[in-house]
Amino acid sequence: GEVQEARMLLKYAGLDEPDFAASLRERLAAAGVPADRLDLRGRDADPAAHLAAYSGIDVALDTFPYNGTTTTCEALWMGVPVVTLAGDRHAGRVGFSLLSTVGLERLAASDIPGYVETAAGLMRDREKLAGERSALRRRLADSPLCDGRRVAAEAERLFREAWRRWCAGI
Repeated sequence: GEVQEARMLLKYAGLDEPDFAASLRERLAAAGVPADRLDLRGRDADPAAHLAAYSGIDVALDTFPYNGTTTTCEALWMGVPVVTLAGDRHAGRVGFSLLSTVGLERLAASDIPGYVETAAGLMRDREKLAGERSALRRRLADSPLCDGRRVAAEAERLFREAWRRWCAGI
């Protein structure tokens, strides 16, 4: 791999099923992921424990072709940068949209080699990574994603416009 000391954490409710977890371990081993660098976890019933798991993650790798949404926002809120692969439709562009909204479009790659290089680059420069991590929550909190008043005002504007159009018979 690109970063020799890297470990992979996969967290998914289905990993509570031993047969599924064993099958996934076998498939990842066949793809070259050593068992000692792999951590498979199931669902955390406690939301605080779920969020606490981010403290052990340096960089989150967004899934593709279907990007995360809530998971991406959780990671950013918990100070974990997210690397995404920007696809060609909504399900594959959500990560890019979220990262762009918080000014992190540089973490969105357009191809798989770029995705790998972006993640590896973050992992290789530990000092830069620490700086990125420390600013993420504030960056997200200050973004339009967390501006409830702005979202409500825009929704009100759209409802008024729809009502006006309906009244005008448009």
